[in-house]
Amino acid sequence: MAITVLIADDQAMVRQGFGALLGAQQDISVIGDAADGRIAVAEVERLRPDVVLMDVRMPEMNGLDAARKILTAGFDPPVRVLMLTTFDIDDYVYEALSLGASGFMLKDAPAEELVRAVRVVADGEALLAPTVTRRLIADVTSRRANSRREPAALGSLTPREREVLELIATGLSNTEIAERLFVAEQTVKTHVGKVLAKLNLRDRAQAVVLAYESGLVTPR
Repeated sequence: MAITVLIADDQAMVRQGFGALLGAQQDISVIGDAADGRIAVAEVERLRPDVVLMDVRMPEMNGLDAARKILTAGFDPPVRVLMLTTFDIDDYVYEALSLGASGFMLKDAPAEELVRAVRVVADGEALLAPTVTRRLIADVTSRRANSRREPAALGSLTPREREVLELIATGLSNTEIAERLFVAEQTVKTHVGKVLAKLNLRDRAQAVVLAYESGLVTPR
């Protein structure tokens, strides 16, 4: 089945350009768009897309508030949100990752990266590999260093689960983690699932944020 996508951006040219690019892919179907956050929330409730491309800065309701409403609505299956921004260091994007957004893309990223991002996010992964994403998280958390406290829940992780969390935070995929630890990819998936459950996290993006905020992983 095709991956269904909704594009939320206040610039018509951006919506049309991204729509044409994604719509040309055999495995992706653009089923709607929105010019502001309020419309985006209503359209997501109506259409239930697999992935929402959400601009950070929009009128009526900004992308962060719209993402919050979508990510806390409890849709089943979940609607994945991929934030779009013009700025590589943006507190709004960091907050969106904290809420459970699956990652973010710069609007001027190459076309093939946008297509790949939609596929990665639709598959339930977080788009955290790009250096700019890790720099974003590291930048914001370093400014919050004085308030760092290790969550008690981290103590519930086994040494291997803690190791997996650290590797997730560096942006490695399940396949890369499996190669690093010399285990099967399915074993890694099991560890990731246990980490998310024990820490009460929505997805890998929130796991990365927690790893930095707690000081488990330090900015490089």
